[in-house]
Amino acid sequence: MKPEFSVSLMCMDLLDIRHQIEILDQFTDGYHIDIMDGHYCKNITLSPDFIRVCGQVAKKPMDVHLMTTDPNDWIDLCAEAGAALISPHAETINTDCFRTLNHICDVGCKVGITLNPATPLQYCKHYLDRVDVLTLMTVDVGFAGQPFITEMVGKIEEAKRLREENGWHYKIMVDGSCNRKTFGRLYRAGTDVFILGSSGLFSLDDNLQTAFSKMKAQFEEETGVRL
Repeated sequence: MKPEFSVSLMCMDLLDIRHQIEILDQFTDGYHIDIMDGHYCKNITLSPDFIRVCGQVAKKPMDVHLMTTDPNDWIDLCAEAGAALISPHAETINTDCFRTLNHICDVGCKVGITLNPATPLQYCKHYLDRVDVLTLMTVDVGFAGQPFITEMVGKIEEAKRLREENGWHYKIMVDGSCNRKTFGRLYRAGTDVFILGSSGLFSLDDNLQTAFSKMKAQFEEETGVRL
């Protein structure tokens, strides 16, 4: 499977949304939009209105990461705004997970699920057959720029093994510190989709076209994969 890249829009220059998306559309496979409610994690970031605004410019699909205490309050809003994939945290839907996953399907979106670093894969094993994208956090939720949690490499390997053993179809997406220092380990462990934020893209150059070219060169050097 060819590696895919999704740009984390919470890390972009919010004063220059249109221009940056017009550039990124030429290179990225999609956009990653973090919605934090200030309760599930101590930060407040983007919103369904932000999805709607970006959708007026973006030609690539938008995936939404719900870091919210009550994800069902957000599913309809995000779908109506233009989300293609909605990923609540497994930790927030334990009491009604099948109803929540059905809800995401019913509004016409692909189904995602996200796990915190300390949450084992067994926590969501009984519904992984329904999931299109499994996102594994390699940093704790809430803030950009955190150090990579090395123990997550084994978790990615386990997710790949479970997929192969059971014939499941989900892609493995990694969120947190995807950059030159981690590309090789993440790719070899089984990562399919890399979320690019501050360290992996935006800090490489002020010119986003140049930054994306640098990222690709770094990825190829660390993984041996030609993009």
